Amino acid sequence: MKVLVIGNGAREHALCRSLSLDSDVTALHCAPGNAGIAEVAELHQVDALDGPAVAALATELGADLVVVGPEAPLVAGVADAVRAVGIPVFGPSGEAARIEGSKAFAKDVMAGAGVPTARSYVCTNAAEVAEALDAFGAPYVVKDDGLAAGKGVVVTDDLDAAKAHAAACERVVIEEFLDGPEVSLFAITDGETVLPLQPAQDFKRALDGDEGPNTGGMGAYSPLPWAEPKLVDEVLETVLQPTVDEMRRRGTPFSGLLYAGLAITSRGVRVIEFNARFGDPETQVVLARLKTPLARVLLAAAEGTLDDLPPLRWREDAAVTVVIASHNYPGSPRTGDPITGLGTVAAEDAPHAYVLHAGTRRDGDAVVSAGGRVLSVTATGKDLTEARERAYTAVARIDLDGSQHRTDIAAKAAAEA
Repeated sequence: MKVLVIGNGAREHALCRSLSLDSDVTALHCAPGNAGIAEVAELHQVDALDGPAVAALATELGADLVVVGPEAPLVAGVADAVRAVGIPVFGPSGEAARIEGSKAFAKDVMAGAGVPTARSYVCTNAAEVAEALDAFGAPYVVKDDGLAAGKGVVVTDDLDAAKAHAAACERVVIEEFLDGPEVSLFAITDGETVLPLQPAQDFKRALDGDEGPNTGGMGAYSPLPWAEPKLVDEVLETVLQPTVDEMRRRGTPFSGLLYAGLAITSRGVRVIEFNARFGDPETQVVLARLKTPLARVLLAAAEGTLDDLPPLRWREDAAVTVVIASHNYPGSPRTGDPITGLGTVAAEDAPHAYVLHAGTRRDGDAVVSAGGRVLSVTATGKDLTEARERAYTAVARIDLDGSQHRTDIAAKAAAEA
């Protein structure tokens, strides 16, 4: 089949890498892509938020499947435009993508589905904000209701900081703080059948020891040796299937990738948030462990035939991803810096370690930084310790002036495994 992937980050590079290794895929295209994706797919310039333009490109390429990676095009209804021209698309409709596009909408869906989540208030003015913050007390959890590229959440003990974040948002959701470790669990669904993937954990804070500001994610690992063996089945039964059933009941069936951000609290599993697409950087480690070829699974979700597929197969290996970010990230990142060492990683560390590009572009013969999160260095190994060692060996080969990365990705889990 001919596949077109929409997006330009490390998540899309991970998707393109997996699709390029699938014997069913005869042609792979990506729009707009990046310097790394160009090595496995043919790139095309298109405005990812322009549904008719994406649909026209898919038609022109004769695509058999379109995979929409990022959240903004999904919320903008790009998947609807592609479906309207008769091409199967992996990704929810604009209406269904509101489960990520609006925190308040997601809370309403969870209430209807009986899904366990944090108690919350939706606030639109300073008086409501003050009342909600007072009701819950510290630590304060303040979430921008709309899309914020993974950086719209502030968790703080500082009341003034909480109020300042709320004041900068049009509408906010203020929640009780959920204790316990966080887990990301993805599920592929066609609107009825729900196929959970393997769980992962990501690292949101910029600095070691979970210090510093929130980011889009600085690394991830899978599997989770500390998690209960029944976790995936429990989340499927209490969170994922009820949510998909509720969306269908409302007349806005959800087809594509449903991402549940979970807290494993002292009172049980609670949903922190839903996303309407693969998460970054967790996708990098989850797909590194998936043995089943990806294209037919995504096509089955797009065509409503997931129930016909055999169970997914997984590698025993562990996977770790370390994000290399540019100078000043998550503030205004510096771009245009040359990146060296990519060829050395390919020559010395493959196939156990490889680099997935996020914010990169070609400048003549050089690859230069073009965003905040620049690269996702991903490695597999017999356990988390070996996967970590391989990932950080590869990280050390890469040079990007002023870059930063965390040194403790998966360290605690590896030590306790």
